[in-house]
Amino acid sequence: MGDSNLQQSQRVAAQGREQTRPTLLLGRYRIMAQDATGGFGTVLTCWDTRLQRRVAIKRIPLMTQGGTVAGTSTIEEALGEARTSSMLAHPNIVTMFDFEVDRSFAYLVMEYVDGLTLQEFLARVEGGTLTGDECAYLVQEVAKALSFAHENGVLHLDIKPSNIMIEHSGAIKLCDFGMAMLASAAGYGGARGGTVGYMPPEQIEGGMVDERTDIFSLAVVVWQALTGEDPFAAKTAQESLRKIERGPKVPLGKLDPAFAGMAEEAIMQALDPRITQRIPSVEAFANEVVFGLGDPDVGAQSIRELMNQDEKDEARRSDEFKPEELPLLYRYPWLSGACERGLAAALTAVTVYQVAPAIAADPTMTWGGTVACAAAAAAWPPLGAALVMLALAAALLGTAGAGSAAAVLLPLACTVGFLCWWIPVGTREHLSTSAVLLPCATGQAACASALAGFCLPPAQAAATAGVAYAWRALFLTAVQARFDASATVAVLLPQLALPSFWLLLLGCCVAAGAASKLYRWRGTVASGIAGQILGTVILIAAQVIALRVENGGIWMPPTWEYALSAIILCLLMCIATNLVGPLDADGEVEDIDELA
Repeated sequence: MGDSNLQQSQRVAAQGREQTRPTLLLGRYRIMAQDATGGFGTVLTCWDTRLQRRVAIKRIPLMTQGGTVAGTSTIEEALGEARTSSMLAHPNIVTMFDFEVDRSFAYLVMEYVDGLTLQEFLARVEGGTLTGDECAYLVQEVAKALSFAHENGVLHLDIKPSNIMIEHSGAIKLCDFGMAMLASAAGYGGARGGTVGYMPPEQIEGGMVDERTDIFSLAVVVWQALTGEDPFAAKTAQESLRKIERGPKVPLGKLDPAFAGMAEEAIMQALDPRITQRIPSVEAFANEVVFGLGDPDVGAQSIRELMNQDEKDEARRSDEFKPEELPLLYRYPWLSGACERGLAAALTAVTVYQVAPAIAADPTMTWGGTVACAAAAAAWPPLGAALVMLALAAALLGTAGAGSAAAVLLPLACTVGFLCWWIPVGTREHLSTSAVLLPCATGQAACASALAGFCLPPAQAAATAGVAYAWRALFLTAVQARFDASATVAVLLPQLALPSFWLLLLGCCVAAGAASKLYRWRGTVASGIAGQILGTVILIAAQVIALRVENGGIWMPPTWEYALSAIILCLLMCIATNLVGPLDADGEVEDIDELA
């Protein structure tokens, strides 16, 4: 990949690591895990929040490996084939639920297959091979899928072990129908988007393809399943083509005499580099191979037993999967927005109500203004912090003495400082409004750090905690001074001269940054809870140090209000972290670079 693509990938990955909130793919799918990233697209396990079920989504880039979008006509033709193929409905074909396209990606929403790919299965079995019975069952089931597709005018053109799924029940399904042409349009694979080592000559050279192209690829898969090796594997398509023209080095019957006879003859005929010399239909190929290899019923039973031997896989089985055990926001994504809006509205109402009497003496106006501001915060949470700041500035301006410099300078300085935080941070993360307003509403400086560490990246979390601490000092001082600007300045300046003020400010910033950093380091629920605990310890330690400085070197315990508020917020954020679930799966969707 070129340097420009690498730099773009790194920028996207950095954005992914800073992602802090769960997002929905296509507006309804919550990403649970990244299953695989291959040469063409990425498969994600997702939770369908609308229909409450697991699905698999393949995200496919609609751009060439050079970083440019493929031609419109080429992409449209490929997408048309993909849509047609996605309508195939057969027990041995992975069901497609939906097909969506945006400017850069195509998304195939398909059934979640609880099991392994043939590639993964071969890697787990002894010797990396199947028995004759097992392979007979494999060929029989894949042939059913291909036969149905061919009857409906659809070619697969990318049959390989990673596109064959084996469920824990032993059922075999073929996936990625119609993707080969889309892969070719985006600059992947060979002439028709296949995979080197499984493509026949006509596909490599861009010639005409038909059902016999799929038969060749299936024969390669059978050979690999029986011997453990792909006879045509190579680094380039041209090298693979030379191997195909020479044929396998050692005949199948010599590798294992049990495979000599009808099965070997059918496989060798299917691997003929000349398309006209191959078996004409997949049914004929399957009949000869299955008859020569063994009993497919015995093979099916064997594969079922092997699939259920691995205890690690049993936890993934569908009959053990319980949707109610998913994090709450997986199942109810609207809950996050409702909580954000409700909390912002409540905190805005509490703080505005304390300022409103200084602006309008009429109780009706006070209540009306409070309700209006709360409603605005519920509509767009960042408005809550902005309205409180405007109300505070108006109160300071309206109650100052004539000609007072503080009446102008203090509101102006506070407004400018607030906007420096609000524009880059407050407008982007809705919970940051609540993080800033919480200390003003409760009077406790320790309240902001936990919430900021939960909802923001480290640097923004630290800045938000610092703004919240400073704003709390200004707000409480102004309330006590009845919003007299001169009196507020007179009380506030001595506080700014105290080392303990800055120690507590630093402690709040460090606590928020540390909680956020630990949470986003691993992105798991456990790391989020550990981050909250670490942040709480830092907050309490900061007050202990500040009290020691205030008392001339004498160690003092933290005040119970400060410690209790820090602990309560820690517990609430730990609960919220558990409800939100892990962040790493959401970040991975941004880290994906299919062009690498």
